[in-house]
Amino acid sequence: MKTVATFEIKHSQFLKPDGTIAGSLPAFAQQPEELVRMYEMMSLTRIFDTKSINLQRTGKLGTYASCLGHEAAHVGIGAAMREEDCFAPMYREYGAQFWRGVQMHEVLLYWGGDERGNNFSGPKHDFAWCVPIATQCIHAAGAAMAFKLRGEKRCAVTVCGDGGTSEGIFYEALNLAGVGKLPYVNVIVNNGWAISVPLELQTASETLAQKAIAAGVPGVQVDGNDVIAVRHAVEQALERARSGDGPSVIEALTYRLSDHTTADDAARYRRAEEVEEARKLEPLLRLRKYLTGLGVWDDSKEEALIDHCNTKVEAAVEEYLNTPKPPVESMFDYMYETLPEAMREQRETAIRFAGSGGH
Repeated sequence: MKTVATFEIKHSQFLKPDGTIAGSLPAFAQQPEELVRMYEMMSLTRIFDTKSINLQRTGKLGTYASCLGHEAAHVGIGAAMREEDCFAPMYREYGAQFWRGVQMHEVLLYWGGDERGNNFSGPKHDFAWCVPIATQCIHAAGAAMAFKLRGEKRCAVTVCGDGGTSEGIFYEALNLAGVGKLPYVNVIVNNGWAISVPLELQTASETLAQKAIAAGVPGVQVDGNDVIAVRHAVEQALERARSGDGPSVIEALTYRLSDHTTADDAARYRRAEEVEEARKLEPLLRLRKYLTGLGVWDDSKEEALIDHCNTKVEAAVEEYLNTPKPPVESMFDYMYETLPEAMREQRETAIRFAGSGGH
């Protein structure tokens, strides 16, 4: 018997939990101003996230998906991409989207039940939020195929969670990208939980990155709480894709410090001790320690940043709350090019019902 193939999965980390450096930094991370810029976006995202949960708890927002603990993974993705690249998110990658120009009030509109939030700012070729699990992967693979057929030096980037890698469509997208050598990058944000299902009950794989191997695609694992490691891995994958060398899979190890959504209560299935241990590894704390050690950050700058972020978030909330509600018939207006007769009748009924004050 002979061995016909062997594989390995490498793990990357530059910024350790105590704020010290492991290994030589990539070029972008040797510029303190760029690290500060990423830290500021991570901080803004966290403050926005906290406010959004408060809005939901007070009845001013619908069900909301928190990104607490994911800030490094998401901002690292956004910072690595070019504007002409295409982003196919799931439903909590706010840090990446803010980096790409999406406005905070647009996120609030979406979770407030207003579909106009999906017509967000930023690159118009980016996909809208995608709640069905892993379906965004095939959207990105299709975009990547279009880029290759057109001969465009553009890439499609998508994100899924650990649970998403158990979906058939994750493998279908990866197989399509692998066989076609498409400019496709799939970041798996492994936060340890698929709602209430822990990783060990989801898969027997030692890593999620190795799921790329069956498709002939390279897979790597990074510390997802290290924004430097995430950005570097995504940049390398994008360069590889742009050069015609095909797709990549990146597994970013992090932890979901929040409930899955505001409709969830993680205390019912997670030990409090587990969450507290994960907080010691969280992404903002380690980057703040490193920047402080460099002498480019201090308590006064931190206080000024928090004040600035709070001001921006409050302005976004005001814009959201003061946005006039769409007319009731708008729910029918973007479903079909030509509305079927039955739905035309429903649309007219909805208009009459709304006009009568609901009586």
